[in-house]
Amino acid sequence: MEFIIDPPIPVKIQKMKERVQWQHPSIVQRGIDQTSMVLDDGNSDNPEFSFMVIGDTGTKSPDEHHPQRKIAEIMLNHLDECRFVLHTGDVIYVVGSHEYYQTNFIEPYREFLERGENFKHIPYNGMMFKVPILPVLGNHDYYDVPFMSRLFAGTTLLLRRLLRRKDFEIGWHGSYQGDAYAQAFLDYLKAIASVPHLERHLDCHYTALTETGRCLRYEPGCFTRLPNRYYTFRYGGIDFFALDSNTFNEPSPLPTTQEGEIERRKLKKRQHEIEQEEMQILSICTQLNLDIPEEAEKLDALKANLNQIDQIKIDIEKQLESHNFPNTDFEQLNWLRERLIESWNHEEVRGRIIYFHHPPYVTEATKWYQAQTLAVRHNLRSVFDQVAETLGSLTQGRSIVDLILNGHAHCLEYLRTTDTGHADSHINCIISGGSGHLPRRQREEGLELMETFEDMTGSYNRKVADSLLFTGRNGYGTQERFPYSFVRIDVQDGCPPKFIIRPFITERFQGGWYNRHLEPFVI
Repeated sequence: MEFIIDPPIPVKIQKMKERVQWQHPSIVQRGIDQTSMVLDDGNSDNPEFSFMVIGDTGTKSPDEHHPQRKIAEIMLNHLDECRFVLHTGDVIYVVGSHEYYQTNFIEPYREFLERGENFKHIPYNGMMFKVPILPVLGNHDYYDVPFMSRLFAGTTLLLRRLLRRKDFEIGWHGSYQGDAYAQAFLDYLKAIASVPHLERHLDCHYTALTETGRCLRYEPGCFTRLPNRYYTFRYGGIDFFALDSNTFNEPSPLPTTQEGEIERRKLKKRQHEIEQEEMQILSICTQLNLDIPEEAEKLDALKANLNQIDQIKIDIEKQLESHNFPNTDFEQLNWLRERLIESWNHEEVRGRIIYFHHPPYVTEATKWYQAQTLAVRHNLRSVFDQVAETLGSLTQGRSIVDLILNGHAHCLEYLRTTDTGHADSHINCIISGGSGHLPRRQREEGLELMETFEDMTGSYNRKVADSLLFTGRNGYGTQERFPYSFVRIDVQDGCPPKFIIRPFITERFQGGWYNRHLEPFVI
């Protein structure tokens, strides 16, 4: 049975445009840039500042341990020093439904919210942040539930009866193509019915000025909405670019050759195998006694395996259904190219950080080989190559961006690209995707990422990245450890800037929680 579906890329793009009233005449008339915002907290001119990065958070364990809340409690120790939190996606599991925002987001981050002491009464579409949490969309924030799966899981019929009321976090609702996320975080202009009301809203909240025109003013504790699914803001001389990688992660089409047909058969065989594995796991789940702590933890692990299987199935489906012309979001990629060029031509900008969900480089065991990973890498590389060609010597040997931040892989990882032969060389990449969902292991193939290239002489392999730090699930049996994580990043003065990366780990081991210390490092 298909439990989860991922909407087509054109649907994601169009639905999100409708929600923010993209290029409405009243918006165009006012010269408003719907992809920019100003974070107006009174400190944005300070060249030394700190922020935190979390990702893949949106779940809650039904028993006494709550990894996401454990992470949030450690984050509270840094609130006085950190200006905002970047969220690398998957705000809500499993299908981004509004019915889980209360338990899976509002409750664990209540101290970040106005009226957080009464968090049970905060509606998901009425959140106001005291400390900004600035997210991007993850794949789960777009996922939906087919009607038959709603009947199967949403009404506590067969699945929940079999699992003795164990909640798989799939209820009546999916995300409705990202609508729940949009209502929770975006300036949901679609809800403003009349033109006069819309114009009053624009004149009240789109009062900030940048080089590209008027834009939304994000005011902590007053008005905390994002302008679009992808957006940019400047803080302390650093340009931040938030991307929606769900719309440029479609795999390249399979070739129409004999080799392509062989690959197609392999994918279909793997698809059948993974579906059989899924049914076996569900069968095992029905045998577990939730009153026994060890078996309850085992069920948590099996739930994570089912989630992993869903993602593998979707990745295979994307490859099998890819067309001759993939539905790549070139509008967003062209926007990124132009904004990066503008950023490099602005004397006040001393650094650039990009954050989005799907990592282009990763060694977590379930993500490094996915077709979506390569699609994101190649699309981002193409943009960087175009930017580098336009800028010429203006970069003075620096990387196009100083730092890439991702989630999706349930781990904490620091990688650095090598000389790839392209403009994505020598870039620091940090994956912060271990902030709530069950951590995953590192691949067994080693710490060096290789990629196959082709030239006129044929194909050859080239090292494109090194994994320099990895914290994920490790050990087996009674020695198995589950480390959850986030990072704090301290931005120092100077051009180019230095970044002090401070990893924070809380680890579940043998039924208890233990904080681990990792040394900060400078990039």
